[in-house]
Amino acid sequence: MAIKKDGHFVTFGQHIQMTQAAHPDATGQFSWLLSAITLATKMIASYVRRAGLIDVWGEAGGEQNVQGETVQRLDILANDTLKRCLGYRGNVGIIASEEDNEPRVLQEAHRSDSYIVMFDPLDGSSNIDVNVSVGTIFTIFKNPPEVDSTEDSVLQPGVQQVAAGYVLYGSSTVLVYSAGDGVHMFTLDPQFGAYLLTREHIRMPEQHHVYSVNEANLLNFPEPYQRYFAWAKHPGGGQYSSRYVGSLVADFHRILIKGGVFLYPPTNEHPDGKLRLMYEANPLAYIAEQAGGAATDGTSRIMEIDPDSVHQRVPLIIGSTTNVSEAMRFVNDPVRV
Repeated sequence: MAIKKDGHFVTFGQHIQMTQAAHPDATGQFSWLLSAITLATKMIASYVRRAGLIDVWGEAGGEQNVQGETVQRLDILANDTLKRCLGYRGNVGIIASEEDNEPRVLQEAHRSDSYIVMFDPLDGSSNIDVNVSVGTIFTIFKNPPEVDSTEDSVLQPGVQQVAAGYVLYGSSTVLVYSAGDGVHMFTLDPQFGAYLLTREHIRMPEQHHVYSVNEANLLNFPEPYQRYFAWAKHPGGGQYSSRYVGSLVADFHRILIKGGVFLYPPTNEHPDGKLRLMYEANPLAYIAEQAGGAATDGTSRIMEIDPDSVHQRVPLIIGSTTNVSEAMRFVNDPVRV
């Protein structure tokens, strides 16, 4: 249910303004940037709802992105929408997308108060034609004025994020967001076209006996992961249940609200992992930690990894602190029985 303050619903924009009121040095530039993201995601939500009516289902003529993945027509539409909306904001210096080979420098890239925005425009887009939830993931960094190289400007560890979030296009459209003051959720009211505050200061449960993983890859996981899942499923072990959608945003959103752990281990085909550090793992790790959870690649805290490329891939274990710790006991102990 939408939260009221002083008898009125709170929009996303109003919530940002109230937060900025606590910071006397705030200029409004950050809220101006965020308004581009909310506008773009409202447009994407409309495309997703009407995909079967406006003929945007399916593949984009066999085209592949830099990841070697087949591009969906909605991928292109969502990517263009975000780039266009962010391009109208003079304080966005650099943007980087899953769908583009290289980061794109905008007009005012060298302004000292500009930002870097990275995003996965439509995670899970291959699920659109079977009506499964999909999402947009984004993260925001400050654009370091002393750095001349575009690549060096972008390749910052996740601890440098100033905000991150995602939008889940499901039975309702929800925006989950943090700028370092907790995690807040907003639901898009289609009647008024506004994101309304529906949850404040979300806390991830410390433990829930649910894991989320693509078990079809189980035999391709490293042996410590295989032993973890054997333990998790055993009646005398973790006694976990399994919940997996196959859409990262949807799977993570359930973990955020209900608790548990999401895992995308390395495989024989992807020994370095498959999820992208900069615009998938980092922003979700930021949200998880702000909500009291944890995120690791099996060795290091996700947000402390120094990136070596915009499209770098990593394994991911993310969720409730106790559940992540349980998984790590197996991953870090190759001789555990």
